[in-house]
Amino acid sequence: MNKHDMITRVLLVDDDSVVRTTLSSLLAVSGFQVTTAASVNEALKLICSETYDVLLSDLHMPGAGDGLTVISAMRHANPKAVTLLLSAYPQLAAATQAILLQADEILTKPIDMTALIDLIRQRTAAGPGGNREILSVGEILSRHSETTMRLWFEYLEQEQTVSSISMTYEQRCAHLPQFFHELVSRLQSTQLVGGQQKVSSAAVLYGKKRHQQGYSATMLVEDSRMLQASIFQTLQDNLANIDLSLMLTGIMVIADEIDWQLSQAMTSFMECSMGDAHLSEQKGANQQLQATR
Repeated sequence: MNKHDMITRVLLVDDDSVVRTTLSSLLAVSGFQVTTAASVNEALKLICSETYDVLLSDLHMPGAGDGLTVISAMRHANPKAVTLLLSAYPQLAAATQAILLQADEILTKPIDMTALIDLIRQRTAAGPGGNREILSVGEILSRHSETTMRLWFEYLEQEQTVSSISMTYEQRCAHLPQFFHELVSRLQSTQLVGGQQKVSSAAVLYGKKRHQQGYSATMLVEDSRMLQASIFQTLQDNLANIDLSLMLTGIMVIADEIDWQLSQAMTSFMECSMGDAHLSEQKGANQQLQATR
């Protein structure tokens, strides 16, 4: 037993009492200081109040949250901690890459204790993988809004219907800085998906502007569709830094906000179209009146 092993603090999280007892005993015998938690909530409380060198957490647990929730919390509270994830399912290949972006390693139950001890010693000596900065969806989009706007512009330039109306980057993207400001603000708030949202003056103005620029309603929808695609591509490109435990909620908010903004833009767009139709009818009526004189 070496000195480093004696001071290595391990947080073991597993809802199975047999696994907790067995693993904690074997880790303790190997010189580690072990604290156990039987649930996600219990683990979160310990993470907030104590400091650990290693997190060893089961992936699948009953109740709210799972191992990814615990790992995300540890990444925020103590980025230097080594995070190891346990799973009873070896067929995690499809999800392994995404999970490893936040966990340093995935281990399959039943665990080879000799290999586990060696892995903990190696990982604590080397440190966590890259000390990745874990950010919320809103923080990612705030940092990469300009990149996302340029990606959106490129998408639209490749779309024949929309690109038939020639615009500069500034003309096509003029509304997006305010859109991203409102989207990030909502992502950072507690507004519910589908609830009543604030009217966006920028979205209303965007609909009117697109009408003036010669857009059709179909083009307006395509703008929105490509915006969603560019945002999701930005999230994909930054997956290594996203808090996965909150990503699904973030995606739902993004989709809801884009739909809400499109709805407002479409309303103002159609009002402009109806106004044009009314003016056209009025002009026709005036012409007929003059012709009868």
